[in-house]
Amino acid sequence: MFTDRVKFQVQAGKGGNGAVCWRREKYIPKGGPSGGNGGRGGSVIIKADTQFFNLDWYRNRKHLNAENGRGGGPNKRQGRRGKDLVLKVPCGTLVKDAETGELLADLTEDGETLLLCEGGCGGRGNDSFKTPTNRAPNYATPGKSGQAKMVELELKLIADIGLVGFPNAGKSTLMHALTRVKVKAAAYPFTTLRPNIGFLTTKDQKRLFIADIPGIIEGASNNRGLGMEFLRHIERTMLLIFLLDASGIDGRNPYDDYRVLTQEIEAYNPHILEKPKLVVLNKVDDPDSEKHLKDFYEKFEGPSIQISAITGRGLPELISHIMQRAL
Repeated sequence: MFTDRVKFQVQAGKGGNGAVCWRREKYIPKGGPSGGNGGRGGSVIIKADTQFFNLDWYRNRKHLNAENGRGGGPNKRQGRRGKDLVLKVPCGTLVKDAETGELLADLTEDGETLLLCEGGCGGRGNDSFKTPTNRAPNYATPGKSGQAKMVELELKLIADIGLVGFPNAGKSTLMHALTRVKVKAAAYPFTTLRPNIGFLTTKDQKRLFIADIPGIIEGASNNRGLGMEFLRHIERTMLLIFLLDASGIDGRNPYDDYRVLTQEIEAYNPHILEKPKLVVLNKVDDPDSEKHLKDFYEKFEGPSIQISAITGRGLPELISHIMQRAL
């Protein structure tokens, strides 16, 4: 299962209690106080890591706690500090306060961290309370509780190119043809149930990452289908590819598909449509595509490319356009 949104409670560690102890040595009958301070509780830290690709590890976890600090000891020994809880997440993770909705951080770089909850301070031992007028304090303070927070993590994949289209438009086949990523492709809708990501390599060995999300259908903005749930993964892209089925195999036509896709994306976030767009008509090897293409170009005036992802027709031209627009 691909998990890209989770919510759970985090709790930093409690500080260790201060100790009430007395110095006991031969020939020193009244050695005075020697209780040490407690150690600070561990903090909760979120860290972006390129080795993580989703939030599956957090899916069934409701409470995550850092370690408590240890109590102080005799001979003025300070308690050990609690271990920090470091939560590793994929690059591109938004960290939000689940109760207020406030965005706490957008972790996009490898190694980027956020101190989410700070551990509680350790209590003071009785040695720290001695004064010239109070030589034998018989009390200490408890450690303070660590901070707690209900947090929501939301993953937005970091990709250069976003691939959108209706179910069964051939996105998985095109994704495999461009990137050689093994994705499930079959002749039925909603073959893709989770986002896939692959990359193209340029001549100077730069990688252009492509995100393929589940198909969008009419009414998706009203919670029909799967695509709207994953549209967040194309919000960071530099180029959108609208993949349209030119064969009309499901009883639709490419122009209506394009119109519906733009309407549904606009309903989700109109700023996505401000990105550079490239319209790609797939399955032009199908005999029925000719009449659909004629109808499409009577209504559509922008630039477009005709391809057949399964035969490879038009793919070099498509790759060339991608390189020019995304770099």
